[in-house]
Formats: sequence, structure tokens, C-alpha cells
Amino acid sequence: MSAAGYTPPPSFTTRPQLTGTFGMAASTHATATATAMAVLERGGNAFDAACAGGFVLHIVEPHLNGPGGDLVGLFQPADAATPTVLMGQGAAPAGATIAHFRAEGLDLVPGAGGLAAAVPAAVDAWLLLLRDHGTWPLADVLSFAIGYAEDGHLLLPAVSATIGRVADLFREHWPASAGLWMPGGAPAAAGALHRNPAYAAILRRLVAAGSGDDRIAAIDAARAEWRRLLGDACDVLARPHRHSSGTDHAAVLTRADLVDPPAGYEEPLSIPFRGRTVFKAGAWTQGPALLEALRILDPLPDDRLDPATTAGAHTLVETLKLVLADRDAHFGEGADAAALLADDVVAARRADLGDRASSQWRPARLADRDPWRPPLRRDGAAAAGTGEPTVARSGATRGDTCHIDVADRWGNVVAVTPSGGWLQSSPVIPSLGFCLGTRLQMTWLDEDSPAALRPGARPRTTLSPTLVHDGATRIAMGTPGGDQQDQWQLPMLLRMFVGGYTAQQAIDAPTLHTTGMVDSFWPRTWDPTGVVAEDRLGDEVLGGLADRGHRVTRAGDWSLGRLSAVGVDRATGILWAAANPRGVQGYAAGR
Repeated sequence: MSAAGYTPPPSFTTRPQLTGTFGMAASTHATATATAMAVLERGGNAFDAACAGGFVLHIVEPHLNGPGGDLVGLFQPADAATPTVLMGQGAAPAGATIAHFRAEGLDLVPGAGGLAAAVPAAVDAWLLLLRDHGTWPLADVLSFAIGYAEDGHLLLPAVSATIGRVADLFREHWPASAGLWMPGGAPAAAGALHRNPAYAAILRRLVAAGSGDDRIAAIDAARAEWRRLLGDACDVLARPHRHSSGTDHAAVLTRADLVDPPAGYEEPLSIPFRGRTVFKAGAWTQGPALLEALRILDPLPDDRLDPATTAGAHTLVETLKLVLADRDAHFGEGADAAALLADDVVAARRADLGDRASSQWRPARLADRDPWRPPLRRDGAAAAGTGEPTVARSGATRGDTCHIDVADRWGNVVAVTPSGGWLQSSPVIPSLGFCLGTRLQMTWLDEDSPAALRPGARPRTTLSPTLVHDGATRIAMGTPGGDQQDQWQLPMLLRMFVGGYTAQQAIDAPTLHTTGMVDSFWPRTWDPTGVVAEDRLGDEVLGGLADRGHRVTRAGDWSLGRLSAVGVDRATGILWAAANPRGVQGYAAGR
């Protein structure tokens, strides 16, 4: 039942919200969902299933994530009282100093090219999760990805389109990438069967490294072998190659940076909201911004939390602008987000909400530190980042992300957002069959920034899954979208917990986001009054936003957000799953 003054939930959805008692999976690609469900059907738990699906995502969504990238996860074993953060974000290499980048003639970390590579951590994080919480042998978990890499999978139209946009870059500067993604000299066609035998061979070497009856020892051996194999990337990228800056640079990642396992576990942050508890990773991600937004909005009347009204949409946008300014001014490796969640700070931020669109960048001032101010580079392209990765004519790339959620009949839940290592990130390493990521582009070449480039420090990431305690129910959810990840999750959570929507109704509902934050991706622009919205919000709402001073870009009816979610009610044993219809790609499965 919807709250008083809140737009009622729709009477239909694009697909049913799945329910059952056995197991549920949802992700941004149907094949990854099917893989996870196949593992559950064969007796694996949620962690086995998520890991198998995660390796398949490397194959089926290579423009959105890769083995050379990173991930952030939140998970909760059935017998645990609270969730845990799966930390799969690698640190900056020892040679990644501000002085070195400045000496290279750069004022920003490039958005493409090996110089922007952090230590790859996604594969190590998947293996760590499997070792400690899964039950399957590594060979069984990797068998699905090995099969798709060896036998082929059908390329998405978006993959083919991405290759087409960087075809000249591949031909002229990255020949190994052209060899993998442009057979015969032309971009691989949508629907073509694409194979990656080099990556299949790497996965087989991981299995071989960990042979034996001791499952845990076998996975640890595979983790060590993985770091050794990554040394080939250091050798290849040490040669200068083209970056998004239009200039050539050598990477600084070395074998010495790969000695220690990069993945680990951390405690999450949490806040109460309308009788629930919402969990996020710490301030090395953007996750605490969502917590701050929910704290600001919590005491407001229900009708001001409704994205389907002008007042509600305006309130959400202005709140997001405030918390994203706090992100850019205060978040980074080692930062403590707790101060931004304190009652006095939250109350002051709530008082900053006005009736007109703010055109100012307004971070909170904290008692113990002044806000750092990033360079505010104006951007007139309000729609940037609204869908699949956009690729500039220069060869500069913007990557997106993928996501997977799993819940099993024992009550385990997991949400993981993998990203980085996009096929357009940097040159393919021929012996590996993939490229490295570019997460260092989210750091600043300014020592005063909390997100400054520092050797050994993690770059602040946009990856931001969510886990919610709703009474006896555990909800795992997330979305791709870079800076939009928490922006798209906020309306979904409000519709569910204030408006009474089901997860599927909330995912289907039209959404919006602001561009009034400093872009986390190169070239780090800012559009202070920009709002990107789906047309289905309606002329009254979109016109009302424009009347309040927002510069509205209409993004079509079904274009924003790739949310998915699963839930398990531990009291009844009932499970559910929901997935995004946009792009005709994401699916949920379960029974």
C-alpha cells in the first residue's frame, strides 16, 4: 500500500517479481543470471553462484567489466548478524605519483591507457569470496566461463557498437585489441559468435595451479598463479602507447605491485531509515552519499519523497547534489564518512534544500576539516553517462559497469558490482586475452584532495552495491551507472520503503538523476543545474523541474538505470528477485 500523498504503485510491471523458496538470481545479463541459477540447481550456494556468474560477466559484458578490473560487494551469510564488504578495489602502483604524472605533462589521470591502471583486484576478490564462503571446487565454478570463452558467445549490439567507436584507435595504436575485437579488420558484428581462447587458457591455468583435494589450498594457489600471470601486462604496458589524452605514455604498474593479494573484507557503514537498516561500503566508495541522502530525507513528508511529482523530483535532485558535493569534497582512501552522517551535519544539509535549482557547488563544512574544492569544469552535455559507455571521437572512453545479486534457500545473500577492465580501457595483453582497468582516473593530481593519487592508496570508486535489513528480510541490490549508481538506487529505495512498491515496480518506474556533481570519470566535468530524466515522468513533472531552474534533458522512455535485486525473508523462507527491462538484457531467474 502506498503512503498518503505518494503516487500509487503501477498495477502492472514489465515482468513479474519472481517468488519462490529455492533460490534467486538477478543480473545485468541473462546468461550470467542463468549461470548463477544453474549453480544453485546443482547444489551450490549463493556464493558459488555469484562467483560463477561473475566470471561469465567477463565474457558476455566485456565493454562493462573485465578480469583486469575491480569490484565492490556486500554479502551476508545466513548465520551472520550483519553484512560484510567484499573489497575488490586495487591500489595505485608504487610508481603512480603525482610528480610522475605531472612530469608526463598531464593535469588529469587519463581515462584510457595503461598509466591509469590500478592493481587488478576483481578476480582475486571473486576467488577470496569463493574460498571463504563457497562450497564448490574452482574447476566447477570456472567451467561456465571457460566454456563461453572457448566455444563462443553471441556479442551484444552494445559490444559491437563500442568496438566500432574505438576502431580507429585499435587499428592505429592498439593492434592487439584490434586482433581480438576486429577479426578481419572490421569490428565484430552484433550477434556474432565471439571466442577468447587466450582468456580460456588463463582460466584453465588457474584450475591447474590449484589441483588437489584441498579446496581452500587450491583456490589460494590459483590466487598466487593469477598474480604471477598478470606480470605479462606489466611487460606489455611498459612500452609507451596511446592514452585518452592523445599522448603516449608507459604504464607504471610493475610485478612488484602484484606481490600481495589485493582483495579483502571490511565492515560496512549503516544508517536507519523508516524502520530498516541500509548498509554500504566506506568512503573509498561513493556509498556513504546514499546513506547521507536517506538521512536528509527521512523526516520529510512522504509527498516530498515521491520522484513522480515535481516537488519530490526536485527534492531528490537537490539532495543528491548536496551529498555528491560532500563525496567530492570529503571522500577518499582513509576518509571517515561518519561525520557527514551526524545529526547536526544532516540537519544543516536538510536546511540547505531550497525551492529552486541550485547552481552552486555546496559541500558541508565539518568541524575538523575544510572541504577540498575540485576544479569545476563546465559541461554542456547533460546526458553524458546515461546509458552504455560513451566513446569520444578522440578515442577517449567512458565505461559502465555490471551487477549480480543472488539469494539461496539457506538464507545467504550477495550483491556484487564488477567494473573496470573494459575492452576499450587499454591495450589487450595478447597472452591474457584482456586489458587492465583505468580506475586511477578517479584520483586527483592534487595532494590536498582526499582522493589524491597516492601510491598504495585505493582510488575512490563509484561502485556501490547495497544491502538492506527490512525486518526479517535481507535485500541485496545494485546497478551499473558510474556516478548514477546511488542516484538510481535512491528512487528505488524510496518507492519501496515509502511508496509501498514491490522491487520490480520500483525498478520499472521512471527515474532521473542530476549531473550537478563533479564527474568521477575523465575529463571530470560538472553541469550544475543539469537533470537527465526519462520521458515517462511526464510533461507536468519535467516542465515543473524546468520552471524551478533545472536544465532538463529528456532521455527517452526506458533508458536510465539497470537495477536488479533479490530478497530473502528468513522468517518464512520466501525468496524474491527483480531485474531491469531497459536494454532488453538484464534478467532474474528463480523458483
